[in-house]
Amino acid sequence: MDYKFSARLAGLGGTLIAIHDNDPSLIMYNPSTIASRFNTSLVIGAADYFAHTGYGAATYSHTFNKIGSFAVEMRYVGYGTFVRTDDIGNELGTFSCNDVGFTLGWGRTLDSCFSIGANLKLMYSGYESYSSFGMAVDVAASYFNEKKNIAVAVLVKNIGGELKPFVDRKRNWAPFDIQLAFSHRLKFIPVRYHISVHSLYKWKMGYVGPNNPLLETDVMSNKPKYPSKFKQGVDNFFRHLNFGLEIIPIKYLTIFASFNYDQNRAMYIPQKRSMAGFAYGFLIDIHSIQFGFSRSHYAVGATPNFINFSLNISNLLQLSKAKKQKKLERMN
Repeated sequence: MDYKFSARLAGLGGTLIAIHDNDPSLIMYNPSTIASRFNTSLVIGAADYFAHTGYGAATYSHTFNKIGSFAVEMRYVGYGTFVRTDDIGNELGTFSCNDVGFTLGWGRTLDSCFSIGANLKLMYSGYESYSSFGMAVDVAASYFNEKKNIAVAVLVKNIGGELKPFVDRKRNWAPFDIQLAFSHRLKFIPVRYHISVHSLYKWKMGYVGPNNPLLETDVMSNKPKYPSKFKQGVDNFFRHLNFGLEIIPIKYLTIFASFNYDQNRAMYIPQKRSMAGFAYGFLIDIHSIQFGFSRSHYAVGATPNFINFSLNISNLLQLSKAKKQKKLERMN
């Protein structure tokens, strides 16, 4: 269930981003950011995915003294309803396919700059009469320099796999990855840029074998024309990178956009230009209430929308008490 339940994360490329602010929609993707500032934060997110697939998630965070900060999340993915038939096409009713996930996250701030965290993820899939259960762990660390407005994060995600597979003796591993992220907010203009690196455990990202439909054919020899080693190296290098940009024109609004090169190349169609790999959106943050929206271009005609709503219950209660106190002072 490697889906994006944060509009901001999806709008910034879909991989790890390094950031230190008050957006609770990001904490389950980088558990080292789970902290006391997110105490009693609630996040609800959803997306309209491909082919009538939809998914959503709810996250809640709470801090306990001397133990650390925790977050729990429930995820659900519905793939729709399908017609069940026999071998000769007779309809025998319908069935559904669903994924359900539960995540328990923990984070701890070590000092003013460093923090660590981990996730324990339980996953269940039910497809017609087949089912699977799995477990995985994420481990993360973050560094933030407030004076220079620089943030760095590293994430080792999805260590684990199926405990009960769909088919006996055919266990699958979770989509393992190692990611590194860097961000910097410029000093004199309201702009933050992001650079993320994913798939650090492997070098080759693109396929250049004889079955690649994008390979050109030599007219004389009728053999495929493979790109040079240099071109393959450059392509592999940039396939590991995501680039994102955030603009904060006013205090309560953040506008962001990103480009995922690997996604762009994976969905490349020579006959038709597209915006595959591009994503964009915005985040509104007013008094601990946030609304995020983004749109990601996966391929031609495949552009899901992501939304999430979040609030910090403790901060809102404190704000309400402060307003009542001011009102009483005016009355007196």
